[in-house]
Amino acid sequence: MADTAESTVMEGTLGSRGQGQESPEKEATSGSGLSASQRKLVVLMTHINIAMYSTCFWIQQGALPYLTKKLGVDPVVYGYLQTTFAVVQLCGGPLFGRFGDLFGTRSALVLAFSAAALSYGLLGMAEGMSLLFLSRLPSFLMHSMQGAQMIVTDISDESSRADALGKLGLSYGIGMIVGPFLGGQVTKYFSEQHSAYLAMAGSLVSIVLVVLFIPANTKSGKKDSESSKDDSGPSSVFDVKAIAKLLTIPVAAYLLLVRTIVGTPLGIFQSMFSVIAMDRFNIGPEENGYLMSYIGMSNMVMMGLGVGILTKRYNEGLLLKWAIYMFTFGYLLLAGANVTWHIYVTVIPLTIGGTIMNTVISSTLTKVVPPDSTGTMLGLSMASNSIIRTMSPTVGGLMLGYAGYPSFGIVGFVVNTLLSVYMLFSQTHATVVAAVERQNAKKES
Repeated sequence: MADTAESTVMEGTLGSRGQGQESPEKEATSGSGLSASQRKLVVLMTHINIAMYSTCFWIQQGALPYLTKKLGVDPVVYGYLQTTFAVVQLCGGPLFGRFGDLFGTRSALVLAFSAAALSYGLLGMAEGMSLLFLSRLPSFLMHSMQGAQMIVTDISDESSRADALGKLGLSYGIGMIVGPFLGGQVTKYFSEQHSAYLAMAGSLVSIVLVVLFIPANTKSGKKDSESSKDDSGPSSVFDVKAIAKLLTIPVAAYLLLVRTIVGTPLGIFQSMFSVIAMDRFNIGPEENGYLMSYIGMSNMVMMGLGVGILTKRYNEGLLLKWAIYMFTFGYLLLAGANVTWHIYVTVIPLTIGGTIMNTVISSTLTKVVPPDSTGTMLGLSMASNSIIRTMSPTVGGLMLGYAGYPSFGIVGFVVNTLLSVYMLFSQTHATVVAAVERQNAKKES
């Protein structure tokens, strides 16, 4: 009886959006009010900006651990620095998404790139811990990837949304390849501060591109615009009830929980990766740049090619299970890695699992909320990552100090194995998948 009731609630939640909604073909024509050529230009400039954002982020991210070491920051304080970044982003993600829903994606992206430029500029000026911590505070609004996802969600139809969101990862992957390499070279021949200033300059260029080529609002439909106008105003951005209401949608709550559980072991490992690379594998700034570029290449190939092919052939539930299986295998390899080339092998299943899970969950989350709340929902999705990053540095430092490097792989393997078993036998997971499939079938008919 309980499972039947849950199924009815989930189907009703999804079905309420399906009633009176235009077909994908009609949405492709009317959609956001942009012509086909305008949509292509907006998508192109969005991808260029994400490549720029990723390049700048990874330029400074690659230089950050070496800058902190140069300034005499120990691993514990470095963990506090990472936690500060995560907490600030956690608070800003949902509010940034709601700001974009109310005032348009162009304004949101200008804020995001401005915050990035300020953060990198402060990092470049840092000569002590005070400015290092201060440089993390602008990340409250540094959500450029979320802004790009909002644009793609607004102007794409639901049948191709997962592929469109996945291709953003292709552009992000370009930045992951170029950024670490540039950061490593600039740090090697100049200084860590120069890397930060280069990232700041790139962010300023992105602001100009956004103002010139991104329309003020990419939301579709007159109704959405009117509702935004009625609710607009400084206080509506901080409407906690409107944000929290989205968490009462059963499918959304379940997917966010899965994302948090799966992402926790990965976040813990990522928070300590730079320290592990330096101390255990003796990787210097230049070689670290090559490693991060390799990871970016793997991510780019999977996002640009693999996700689109898989989402067209298989349903969301099956892809989620496959993602968990890939994570499980990747963590098993990680537990036994003891030389540098082992890391190059290990990141392949972890990258495949991560790209499938993040794309499928993000796409599905935007389908189960009203069109004028997609930005807020994407913000909540990003917030789940920020929650993980908030606790990861502290937990990762303790694991590395007391249990050693292999513990990262062991914990990830255990967590994903247990989740795999749950998904195989859980009625809740089957109910969620069935509800999403019924909704997809309604919109295709």
